[in-house]
Amino acid sequence: MIPAKTKRAAWLGGWLLMMSLISLLIAACGETATPIATTTAVTTAAATTSAAPTTAVATSGVTTGATSATGTANGEVVVFAAASLTEPFNQIKTELEKANPGLKITYSFGGSNTLRTQLEQGAKADVFASANQTEMDKALASNLVPDKGTTFVRNRLVVILPKGNPGKIQKLQDLANPGLKFVTAQKDVPVGGYTLTALDKMSKDPAFGNDFSTKVQTNIVSRETDVKQVVAKIQIGEGDVGVVYSSDVTAKVSLDITTIEIPDQFNTVASYPIAILKGASNPSAAKVFIDYVLGANGQAILKKNNFVPVFNLAG
Repeated sequence: MIPAKTKRAAWLGGWLLMMSLISLLIAACGETATPIATTTAVTTAAATTSAAPTTAVATSGVTTGATSATGTANGEVVVFAAASLTEPFNQIKTELEKANPGLKITYSFGGSNTLRTQLEQGAKADVFASANQTEMDKALASNLVPDKGTTFVRNRLVVILPKGNPGKIQKLQDLANPGLKFVTAQKDVPVGGYTLTALDKMSKDPAFGNDFSTKVQTNIVSRETDVKQVVAKIQIGEGDVGVVYSSDVTAKVSLDITTIEIPDQFNTVASYPIAILKGASNPSAAKVFIDYVLGANGQAILKKNNFVPVFNLAG
């Protein structure tokens, strides 16, 4: 029989052993708790950092397509653009500079052929936006751009007359009436070339006669260097009739002129390509500009200015 004192000693020893084991387990749990808390803190910090750019883009009002690849734009970006793009591109400038406080957009508007020539002669720019593919192809041949560019919008032709219609023009056939003062652009200017193409199409229709284009060209009194000068000449009455883009008939211009539509079978759809120049000094900002033009916001601005978008406005 085991003495009572021995039993108490054995029980006390077992109790001490059990308490030691519990202490060790608590200590072990305490050592693993710290790394878990640290990992959670690191993960939270990383998530906060990555969320910041997304919030900035959302509040800026810039489309995802305009900023997802390059982020915000800074510095000056110089854009050589066809004169017909003046109104929408100035609106795009306002929106992009508002969204990117460090960005300054500088434009040079003119005839696409003149702009391309200036670039060949050493003029510095970041972006070239032409009113036809011909000038972009020539820029490619001159090693000014890396490719044929991207078509970002289209346009259509329309006949414009001074408000008083001094030439008494009622229909397209009247453009061949003797003595009219017809104002157009130089044939190397995109709108001038498109106009000649439209006249040639009309000449193949019996309703006009095969000498129609020749008769109309006999009435030419002025060949301008860009489409805006054609508009200005008609506005102030220095010509009886001219052919410009639909986009040139802005709300302000429409106060001074009336129009005659050119049916689809005679009209010429102008395609506008855009590209970053090889000598761009600010290619990252140039890409942001082009992405915006190609995105939903840029396309909506172009449509509002009577251009024909080429991309889905839903984004």
